[in-house]
Amino acid sequence: MREQDFLNHFLKKGYFKKHTKVVLALSGGLDSMFLFKVLSTYQKELEIELILAHVNHKQRVESDWEEQELRKLAAEAELPIYISNFSGEFSEARARNFRYDFFQEVMKETGATALVTAHHADDQVETIFMRLIRGSRLRYLSGIKEKQLVGDIEIIRPLLHFHKKDFPPIFHFDDKTNNENNYFRNRTRNLYLPELEKENPCFRDSILELGNEVRDYELAITELSKDVDVEDLEQLFTFSQSTQKVLLQNYISRFPDLNLTKAQFDEVRQILKSKSQYRHPLKNGYELIKEYQQFQICKISPQSDEKEDELVLHYQNQVSYQGYLFSFGLPLEGELIQQVPVSRETSIHIRHRKTGDFLIQNGHRKKLRRLFIDLKIPMEKRKSALIIEQFGEIVSILGIATSNLSKNTKNDIMNTVLYIEKIDR
Repeated sequence: MREQDFLNHFLKKGYFKKHTKVVLALSGGLDSMFLFKVLSTYQKELEIELILAHVNHKQRVESDWEEQELRKLAAEAELPIYISNFSGEFSEARARNFRYDFFQEVMKETGATALVTAHHADDQVETIFMRLIRGSRLRYLSGIKEKQLVGDIEIIRPLLHFHKKDFPPIFHFDDKTNNENNYFRNRTRNLYLPELEKENPCFRDSILELGNEVRDYELAITELSKDVDVEDLEQLFTFSQSTQKVLLQNYISRFPDLNLTKAQFDEVRQILKSKSQYRHPLKNGYELIKEYQQFQICKISPQSDEKEDELVLHYQNQVSYQGYLFSFGLPLEGELIQQVPVSRETSIHIRHRKTGDFLIQNGHRKKLRRLFIDLKIPMEKRKSALIIEQFGEIVSILGIATSNLSKNTKNDIMNTVLYIEKIDR
């Protein structure tokens, strides 16, 4: 095939329409070197600024020489190249994680929004077959995605529709370790697939078709369930057990770097069925948060070691705190201003919840823990709730409840108002 054929495919697919700066993962093999040649030659047609990134894995004697050659190649093409050296005990998984962490660093530094890799159809066959051997669930047999959003980054694999035999012979580096069978992928490529092709010469095409069919089912399920709010358990549980599993798997696929095992997926289902308030760590920095009849999966928020001390606010003063403007006795204008009756006799303390806190309601003390449970306040909101305290007593929990003490203050000759405006919308 001609380079022009690949360019036409890239333009037809519109891979780079949303991107101006892209990082190419350049290994030095035939596939990535050919992709480098096409992208660098047709930068103007594709309307992209190309940046190169290479990881020297330090596993072969030729690695340092190849690094130097790639530096020369980048200089000749007048393109920036970023290089990092792998360190530590080598494994396929560690090397892969190291590469993608490095690529993300390069993208952040350069302002690039897309990472381009040279995965091709033969890689796709190997990936699907390896997942089949490992016993992956059906949805993962769709294989590598052509385009994949991970956070603010889009990973683009523009060669995924082409086989390695489609690439014209160009200068590249041969990795002799590819012929060794120490790694699972090498055994798949060198032993398992050739043996199975003796039984079925079209075995590779069959594997690719399997992946395409699974992907079609995924898209169909997504379209048919677009009006289903999976995070609403009352709605989810109206479906059969089988449909619940499929809908939940489809929901989890929104998080491409999560990849739950079957056992972990079953654990999530059990939590959703049996727990009312629960936080459960998952994989790769994700957690499951269950709050009564709602749940969500999200990245674990980093916990800061620096906690803001409680705020002391004096009469006729204003202060911004935790996304709010508090004004003690000085009126604020606007439709969304909250007002809490307070006394001007002493300062106001604004803080977060403490163990043992209670509120006076209807003449009775009620612990905040029990109040939050009764009101079904989500766990996140409990942690961030702001307590307004005066005379050593809680007069209000911002946006949640007001104490009798605050209501009594309305009739106090020293009464005034604490005005509150949300400034962090």
